[in-house]
Amino acid sequence: MQLRSKRVVLPDSVAPASIHVFGGRILAVSAYDDVSTDCLDYGDLAVLPGLVDTHVHINDPGRTDWEGFESATRAAAAGGVTTLIDMPLNSIPATTNVAALEAKRAAAAAHCWVDVGFWGGVVPGNAADLEPLRDRGILGYKCFLSPTGVDEFTHVGESDLRLALPLLGGLPLLVHAESPEHLREPQGDRQRYETWLSSRPVEAERRAIEMMVRLSAEFSARIHIAHISSAESLDLLDGKQELITAETCPHYLAFAAEEIADGALEYKCAPPIRDFMNREQLWQALREHRLGIVVSDHSPCPPDLKRGDFFEAWGGISSLQLSLPIMWTHASLRGFTLADIARWMCANPARLAGLAARKGSIAVGHDADLVVFDPEEQFDVIAKNLHHRHKISPYDGLLLSGAVKATYLRGELVGEGAGGICLRPN
Repeated sequence: MQLRSKRVVLPDSVAPASIHVFGGRILAVSAYDDVSTDCLDYGDLAVLPGLVDTHVHINDPGRTDWEGFESATRAAAAGGVTTLIDMPLNSIPATTNVAALEAKRAAAAAHCWVDVGFWGGVVPGNAADLEPLRDRGILGYKCFLSPTGVDEFTHVGESDLRLALPLLGGLPLLVHAESPEHLREPQGDRQRYETWLSSRPVEAERRAIEMMVRLSAEFSARIHIAHISSAESLDLLDGKQELITAETCPHYLAFAAEEIADGALEYKCAPPIRDFMNREQLWQALREHRLGIVVSDHSPCPPDLKRGDFFEAWGGISSLQLSLPIMWTHASLRGFTLADIARWMCANPARLAGLAARKGSIAVGHDADLVVFDPEEQFDVIAKNLHHRHKISPYDGLLLSGAVKATYLRGELVGEGAGGICLRPN
């Protein structure tokens, strides 16, 4: 297969180029006119690497009524995500031992539209399971420092981490960083967004990150702070990116607390969406390369769990299919380029997951995972037309810029039976 575009997003430039694919891999990247007559010519449409989303909750097996591999990976493919890494919690069993990992792989088999990898879980009492999980091909680990909301995956404290960190074997530990000692009981109307926001203060995130920075240095362990919401905490990571990294998510970059109506439970997530000034500081951190990864934290649930008030409703925002246009809509307004998008959403997440030798860049030898993208096309989000299982979205009705026109997985146009696989480390 050959394809070309006047806007190919390469590791060091955006330029006219042709891409030559053989056996699912990129055989060559050459001049725009270096093609034969059967080349797919995408003209002025952009061609990006397939997105790598390292923060996705699929919940299968056990809670497939929340989200399953079929619906999640179909949404991913429609949004230009060609590789996703599944979080270990919310499924039953949680991925905290080898038997649970194999149950995950069995649930995923023959149901994936894109390539899928797995994080293992660190929970109290499973230190003996960590090395066997690594030996069976997980890409890293995930833990929570505060309660998760599900009984199958409990949060850890410093004593648990001290047992786990020597056993990670160089794989990253992804951390939900909120200190439970600094979370607050609700004060006021539980339907008000301000009540929810004030119960998850910046201090809770900062104190948790301080502990992880200290432990990372002590154990020379790779730590990754998941879904960082507070720009005030980023100074803790400055100069430490060799061992400790961080991500943020589209919803922290697209929304601001001042815009969220009381009772708008579709915006509930933890850590919470913070104020306008904080949002702009997160964008500035991306500009300054102090923050380098943007992933979805796709966390769906059935509609009946998104009812009640901000403290009863399940926390999570489903944006797997929309992450690319959300980010382009807001990044382009701030002067960022498609090369920035590819760095935040393709190359850097692939590096986090240990997949950079084959994913995340348009380069010779890499999997031919490609997204054809129209940066100029605009569309209104219609939540009922999204592919993830439950059509709850704070983006419903919003106008976004940038449309995915085609997604290629290892050189094949993604469609029914496209053949995603379960990834193992290189």
